[in-house]
Amino acid sequence: MKIAVCIKRVPDMDVRFKIAPDAKGVDESGLKFDISDFDGYAVEAALQMKEKLGVGEVVTIALGPDSVQEILRKAMSMGVDRSVQLKADAVPADSYAIATALAAELQGGGYDLIMFGRMSIDTAHGATGAMVAELLGLPCVTACSRLEIADGKGTARRELEGAYETLTFPLPAVVTIDEGIARPRYPSLKGIMAAKKKPLDTKPAQLGATAFTLDTMALPPERAAGRIIGEGVAAVPELVRLLKEEAKVL
Repeated sequence: MKIAVCIKRVPDMDVRFKIAPDAKGVDESGLKFDISDFDGYAVEAALQMKEKLGVGEVVTIALGPDSVQEILRKAMSMGVDRSVQLKADAVPADSYAIATALAAELQGGGYDLIMFGRMSIDTAHGATGAMVAELLGLPCVTACSRLEIADGKGTARRELEGAYETLTFPLPAVVTIDEGIARPRYPSLKGIMAAKKKPLDTKPAQLGATAFTLDTMALPPERAAGRIIGEGVAAVPELVRLLKEEAKVL
């Protein structure tokens, strides 16, 4: 069983962001970066699958500048066998351009399963995995909350509003992973040391044509400060008046 997991380097979401001076991205100074959350679930699901089968190889692939090597090494410290960096000066905003580069690397790689996170937590496009599947001519199941592989086929569960659906599909295939499937393990000291010796290949990214570009980014305006108009029942008439006359929601 040969599994590829495509991962992305993203900033820690638990911090306050600043827009870069060119207004085309986030100011990275002082930010911490890690594997995108959903991609981390995909890495863990792939490792568990390999451990269950007792044989196979898990490969992580990331597109971007040399800074992405940090997350590739982390994935290998978790148990991934080897990694590939598709080198580019920056990660394009266009999912199709990214998908083209990933598909070029994955084509002919002999992978039984290609895995993505459901979406990256910075852009939240959720499109790259499905685009790669289309470019490779492979079946695709998105937002899998459970995944089983046996006898040359996969069975996936997808959560719906108030229900769920179960799908079966042949291998090779592309899947995107939702939360709930597995919590990523912490790298052990032994794993961190072993990761230093595992192969990390660097290749030029064969980016596809860019159909759109990011023109500008801006933070939402600051919300007006709230005010206290009183306490208890005595405040109700004034509250109702303000909702009618100022907020105009009544």
